[in-house]
Amino acid sequence: MSKPGRNDSCPCGSGKKYKQCCMLKETNHAPEPPTIPVLLQTGLSHHQAGRLAQAESFYRQILQREPQHADALHLSGVIAYQAGEHELAIDLIRRAITANPSYAAYHSNLGRAYQDNGDTDAAIASYQAALTLQPELADAHNNLGNALQARRELQGALQHYRQALALKPDYAEAHNNLGRALAALGRFDEAIHAYRAALALKPDDADVYNSLGIALQEQGQLDAAIEQYRLALALKPDYAPAHNNLGKDLAAQGKFAEAMDSYRTALRFKPDFDVAYSNLLFHLNHEMQPEPAAYLAEARRFGEQVSQRARPFDTWSAEQNHAGSNRARPLRVGLVSGDFRSHPVGYFLENVLAHLDPRQIELVAYDTRGFGDDLTARIKPYFAQWHILAGLSDEAAAQKIHRHGIAVLVDLAGHTADNRLPVFAWLPAPVQVAWLGYFASTGLASIDYIVADRQVLPAGEEAHFSEKPWRLPDCYLCFTPPKDEIAVGPLPLSENRHVIFGCFNKLNKINDAVVALWAKVLHAVPQSRLLLKTKELTDISAQDLTRARFAAHGIDPLRLILEGYTPRLENFAAYRRVDIALDPFPYPGGTTTVEALWMGVPVLSRRGDRFLSHAGESLLSSAGLPGWIADNDADYIAKAQAFAADPAQLAVLRAGLRTQLLASPLCDAPRFAAHLTAAFIGMWQEHLTHPRAHPSDPLKPC
Repeated sequence: MSKPGRNDSCPCGSGKKYKQCCMLKETNHAPEPPTIPVLLQTGLSHHQAGRLAQAESFYRQILQREPQHADALHLSGVIAYQAGEHELAIDLIRRAITANPSYAAYHSNLGRAYQDNGDTDAAIASYQAALTLQPELADAHNNLGNALQARRELQGALQHYRQALALKPDYAEAHNNLGRALAALGRFDEAIHAYRAALALKPDDADVYNSLGIALQEQGQLDAAIEQYRLALALKPDYAPAHNNLGKDLAAQGKFAEAMDSYRTALRFKPDFDVAYSNLLFHLNHEMQPEPAAYLAEARRFGEQVSQRARPFDTWSAEQNHAGSNRARPLRVGLVSGDFRSHPVGYFLENVLAHLDPRQIELVAYDTRGFGDDLTARIKPYFAQWHILAGLSDEAAAQKIHRHGIAVLVDLAGHTADNRLPVFAWLPAPVQVAWLGYFASTGLASIDYIVADRQVLPAGEEAHFSEKPWRLPDCYLCFTPPKDEIAVGPLPLSENRHVIFGCFNKLNKINDAVVALWAKVLHAVPQSRLLLKTKELTDISAQDLTRARFAAHGIDPLRLILEGYTPRLENFAAYRRVDIALDPFPYPGGTTTVEALWMGVPVLSRRGDRFLSHAGESLLSSAGLPGWIADNDADYIAKAQAFAADPAQLAVLRAGLRTQLLASPLCDAPRFAAHLTAAFIGMWQEHLTHPRAHPSDPLKPC
């Protein structure tokens, strides 16, 4: 049928001319709306260009016309995820999966939303669903690896990262993640190779430079590590983790002023960066050593900052409220640490755990690292429960501890690595305690007690702490003698005809004041040598710097013997070459001091004025060597001279020192365990008598 002319009668039967009727309607008729495929493609174009608001408007138009359109729901969920709205993303993507459950990418992206929302188990299930539908989906393998790594299932994570790379060899993110898993397993050579592969593909990734720096630092390559952090910061000047790690390596080299600048820069860019704040507090106790009141003020600021983010529990379970009041039931005590392993904390913990009476104390472990070693395996049976806090938010970790009915929660880290001090701000247990792993106040009002002794925290120094001191009758530490058989050996001086002083402490404890005093000791004892052995001296540049520091005080470099890392058993053997150990200050040795004594080597320490610098006094007094504590620099030099001039007495001491140590309170684990048990029960009884008026209030005094 031909189209009517303008002046013809309208075929609709209206009686009007066509131009006055349907022709007019056709002219004014709005164009047909775009189809859903066109809307989807337009939205995708905006999305891929980063124009999220425009993309979302097109996805919304689709959903107005077709509310269960799977692609529009999924892509809207992706935009919500990109905006950090993880709950909304989860809801939208789950609706997309309901509409079309067979699309693997939906499940994979749902996993990412779950993971960033803190639900690792749901994330893993989603990634596995994606891989069931599409086994060759490299992104899902990579993301599943991340989720497994968050749960510290590192072998499984490695498998999926490698599968992702087999499917997609140029996948830079998977190379980086593979490096992270290898580093977590201590396989730093392989980790470095993976990071370099990632950088070859993506040379502008600041995160990878930062990770590479950490791996190099673990190998003792401090200068190389610092170079990587600086490369990361050149790409991203406000990258707080790189500033923090740069500070750690500068501190390891003894450059404390520069380290503190790096920590403060990290905190300027990320004020809630608790790790950087802990590092700042930790290193305040080295060379700079502020007055105790100044340190405590800084620590309290940290405590106030983490407390502002916490919502403390104000009630506890019936089990907690009755624990300890019914002596037929053991007191449930939780230990929080990342050092349930071959580490100073582990060495001072193992024998104590073996002698705690499970009828009085029920132990629960909260591992902040999630992986361990042979020592971990040995101590696990002493715990009624073992839980992993790694990968959990502070809130989730606090809720877990609270659900377990812990009566006394003990922090074993303070401001050292892998601490979870912010969890304590939630007050998941009614009594909270600091012990063993740190040497100063945590600054948290929610931590009630600091376990100490009368040597390490003498009367009159209580004001150094936000915590209330609880002094044990003997030393606050108890050493676990090594299982390996290794003989002490004869006095080296008898054969060498010159004294070998030694120190196996970390290089960052050897500050400028220590170098100056030790140089005076070397001048005062002609022909003597100084053996320094520590991980940081694996680095040639660290050796050169150390020689230069002593040369500035007139010490010939040939009088220094500098050695890097060796396994613990070889470290013990190295003490056979040492006549007298020198203790640094204000941060003296702990494990190194007792290990020296175990190998028959007496330690010359210097009296301090706070918990940290009293540690040597506590250890030596407990070991029966109070005469080896110098009152000041002059006394330190005089004692070094006098002891070095009496090889016969040194030989006698060396021959009997291990037996003396074993017979001392420092190695009497049954005695120590009884004292510690009494302390925990006493703390609990104080809580029953003087409960907190409010969760954020400190305990009332007795």
